[in-house]
Amino acid sequence: MPPDPAHPAPPTIVPDDKNWTWVLERVCPDCGFDAAVTPASAVPGLVREQVAAWRSLLAHPHARLRPAADQWSALEYGCHVRDVFRLFDRRLELMLTEDAPRFANWDQDVTAVEDRYDLQDPAVVADELAIAAEAISARFEQVGDDQWGRTGLRSDGAEFTVDTFARYFIHDPLHHLDDVSRGNQALADGSLD
Repeated sequence: MPPDPAHPAPPTIVPDDKNWTWVLERVCPDCGFDAAVTPASAVPGLVREQVAAWRSLLAHPHARLRPAADQWSALEYGCHVRDVFRLFDRRLELMLTEDAPRFANWDQDVTAVEDRYDLQDPAVVADELAIAAEAISARFEQVGDDQWGRTGLRSDGAEFTVDTFARYFIHDPLHHLDDVSRGNQALADGSLD
């Protein structure tokens, strides 16, 4: 989208440049996700369970508010999760149909700014997120027993099997539900920066 003087971009979030693959090896200290006890086969159900929570968060009066200048709003996180569902669905399709595909790099922070996550309609985002959630859930349910070991490579060289890809993927939306819950608590407490 071109710049819109009537709707200036919100303050830039410091880009997240962490390599989150460590969540496959240890419990996330922030959200408590434990990949070691999360079977890949549980991912479709975990994705579907989130849809109602995201609908509620996106319908909340605070959905557009950032709890801090350096933290996305529920709306911005909802847009990100919708796009994660879409992106990972495409990557899973590549893993199931090609031999060791290499994934194109995706800069989530650039996407958030260019697509103006902050100006999107929360109700539309909730519907799009639900559709994307169902699509990736259905694709994971199509994975055959002999396909969990198929591989794919991230642009930085990190290698996943379909199994590790599923468990790595599900951490992201679960973690962001936790981010938004903590952010909403800060908004409710009036502890805005």
